[in-house]
Amino acid sequence: MTSSPPAKRFDWKNLRVRLISAFAIIPAVALAVWLGGWTYTVLICIVGALLAREWGRLVAPSAPIRVGLIIGASVLAAIVLAHVASMASHAGWPGAERWWIAAWASIVIGSGLTTLVAFRLTAHVPDAAYGVIYIAPAGIAMVWLRDMPEGAPWTVYLFAVTWWTDIMAYIWGNTFKGPKLWPRFSPNKTWSGFWGGLFGAMLTGAVVLAISSAFNHPFIGYPGAIFVGLLTGLATSGGDLWESMLKRRFGVKDTGGIIPGHGGMLDRVDGLMFAVMVVAAARLVQHWGWGI
Repeated sequence: MTSSPPAKRFDWKNLRVRLISAFAIIPAVALAVWLGGWTYTVLICIVGALLAREWGRLVAPSAPIRVGLIIGASVLAAIVLAHVASMASHAGWPGAERWWIAAWASIVIGSGLTTLVAFRLTAHVPDAAYGVIYIAPAGIAMVWLRDMPEGAPWTVYLFAVTWWTDIMAYIWGNTFKGPKLWPRFSPNKTWSGFWGGLFGAMLTGAVVLAISSAFNHPFIGYPGAIFVGLLTGLATSGGDLWESMLKRRFGVKDTGGIIPGHGGMLDRVDGLMFAVMVVAAARLVQHWGWGI
């Protein structure tokens, strides 16, 4: 049995760069979440376009612009249609559910169009089409979550739990080190970081609820906040590992360099794209009156 490579010292420089990048992004995200509406949707559209651009570069290096454009158009269509569907539902428009059907149908249509474009450009067809399936549902869930009643605290909960899962995993992993979590695809991640991330997720869920309750907006109970935090932490870690596996598949270290200390936009929101599906599901369960 081969021994693991010697553990590295805590990378304070990289942590500092990561924190500076995070705190540069947080004000814009916080303002968009607070304002909601089209302001927030436009932010999600910008992120979706950047993700599509990076995915096009990954799967079609010989024609990244054309593949990225068709993926981006499909993703933006899904996000905008989701916001219009939310507006229609809140306004009580007749046939409002058709807008939701259109939003989800745009994913199917977009992946089909992406397949045709990728085939004509001799790009890797399954990977190109998967870009729409990978990005668009998360975009729809992000918009739906914010547009629901009590959407602002739920969205803050999502971002806070996801970010602190990453931060605590990084700090614990670099501090305690130990056995690797999945060395084949992600040689830098450790089991200590994994458990630290889950602890941070549950703690953050309770803290966000406490702050929200202090402003008379308790959007969930404490057991639910901690349990959903745990599931969100697991989803965040899963998304991070999934992205690591994809990068190994495409032979790249980072998906881009737009965010110092993190790499590309896909590197930054890989966990968030999985986590939002968990939080949106929890919000849907609450909406159905099952209680959490």
